[in-house]
Amino acid sequence: MDFNEAAVFVKVVQAGSFSAAARQLQLPTSTVSTRVARLEQRLGITLLQRTTRRLNLTEAGQAYFEHASLGLGYMLEAEAAIDAARQAPQGKLRVSAPADLGDSLLAGLVHQVQLQYPALALELLLTERYVDLVAEGIDAAIRTGELGDSSLIAKPLGNACWATFASQEYLEQAPPLRNPQDLNQHHCLQFSPMGRDAWTLRRGNDSITIPLSGHTIANSIGIVRHMALNGQGVALLPTYICKPGMLIGELQRVLPAWQARHDPVHLVYPRQRFMPPKLRAFLDVAQAVMQPWFNDAPSST
Repeated sequence: MDFNEAAVFVKVVQAGSFSAAARQLQLPTSTVSTRVARLEQRLGITLLQRTTRRLNLTEAGQAYFEHASLGLGYMLEAEAAIDAARQAPQGKLRVSAPADLGDSLLAGLVHQVQLQYPALALELLLTERYVDLVAEGIDAAIRTGELGDSSLIAKPLGNACWATFASQEYLEQAPPLRNPQDLNQHHCLQFSPMGRDAWTLRRGNDSITIPLSGHTIANSIGIVRHMALNGQGVALLPTYICKPGMLIGELQRVLPAWQARHDPVHLVYPRQRFMPPKLRAFLDVAQAVMQPWFNDAPSST
């Protein structure tokens, strides 16, 4: 089978004449005519009826053209994908993420993308609402919690663990905090989506709910974290936004055997036939940068 013959035949039909196809293919008209004739001879059927004014497809020619043009289209797409893969990642890449994901984490991610791929422009959309990636032209998203959209490809990054934190300054002047019941003697800083009236903590198969009343409540996780840093009480926060403070000694994890919940974290992006180099590059960098932030496992002790 000679694919050149099929490709020339498709071009003749698309161009409307042998001479027009020859110009587009940069071949002599006689070569184009010969290849189509060889194709008809090999197939044992007439594909084109030639007149002095125009070309007419036979019924068999129409069927062959439809299948051949479709197959050639896939081949051209495959070659385009290979060519794109050879190019350096460049252009704008739009990424959605939860607004409370953490300044240090996202700043580190952006820095690494810029460092490794300076021609790639990263635009971050930070929001608490659900974002329709395809409808809003978003290339990828970082999502916490269970995924509900099966049309997206998801790459797991780990788990976001919620645990109790306080500053060393607060702990030095506050009552001892050895078990969850001791929280009743402490000023608890509440992030309202995690519970306005109580905190439920777990340790392996054990679970305990601690009623809370008369404490500070806010719907901003950043505000709650800053209050904890300022020594204003004990906060229930995700470990990923507390890691920078823990590394420099500003925050301590208290009741380390207990945690509130673990939320899976994923990188998601729309299904597509060929992945653009810029998206592949971002996914690789994001996994390398972010996975160490979400390596918490549920406690079994």
